Parts: sequence; C-alpha cells; structure tokens
Amino acid sequence: MANSAQAKKRARQNDKQRAHNAALRTRLRTAIKKVRKAIGAGDQEAALKQMQESQSIIDRIADKKIVHKNAASRTKSKLVRAIKAMKTG
Repeated sequence: MANSAQAKKRARQNDKQRAHNAALRTRLRTAIKKVRKAIGAGDQEAALKQMQESQSIIDRIADKKIVHKNAASRTKSKLVRAIKAMKTG
C-alpha cells in the first residue's frame, strides 16, 4: 500500500493507464477477430474491406506501444496472406 502522497497518486495513475491500455488491447483483438470471421465466411471482398479498417487500428495501437510494432506487422502479414490464399484456394 502506498504511504506517501506521491505514491498514492502514482498508484491512481497506474490504475487509470492500465484500464486504458486494456481497452486498447481489447479493441485490437476485436479488430483481428473481425477479419478472421470475414475470412472464415469466405467472402474475399468483405475480408479485404475489414482488413483495411482493422489495419489502421492495429497500426495505431502499435504506435502507442501497447503491442510491439513487429508483432503488429506480423499479425497484419498473416491476415493478408490468409485473404490472398482465399483467391487461390
């Protein structure tokens, strides 16, 4: 338990920031799930449209360092590969 005023304030700020980061992480996961759902439905055009919307969300969250930029890039790459595979497969 924080004893000084400074430590109490830091604890409050940490709680607030943790909640904000959790909300952003949830938004990221939801964006990824929406693309995967569109891929699973088999509609490539819908999947591409959803990917464009989700890509900006993924990039914004990576810029805020909620997830590492390489992890975000890898995720986007996997989703795009899955969408392209729909065409050939």
